[in-house]
Amino acid sequence: MLTGLLFPTEIFLAIVGLWTLVWKGFALWKSARNKQNVWFVCLLLFNTMGLLAILYIFLFQKRKE
Repeated sequence: MLTGLLFPTEIFLAIVGLWTLVWKGFALWKSARNKQNVWFVCLLLFNTMGLLAILYIFLFQKRKE
């Protein structure tokens, strides 16, 4: 048996998990600073592999004027 080795599926899942964590953390931080509670809760509850977080960051966050 090969123990201790990472298989392609495990590597892929680790990359997807890291990708999601980075985007979700950044979006949660921005929504909290902008006092957008509905977005904060949605981002916290729904796991969309970072897609919802990316949409929030680039399309829906409050822009500073």
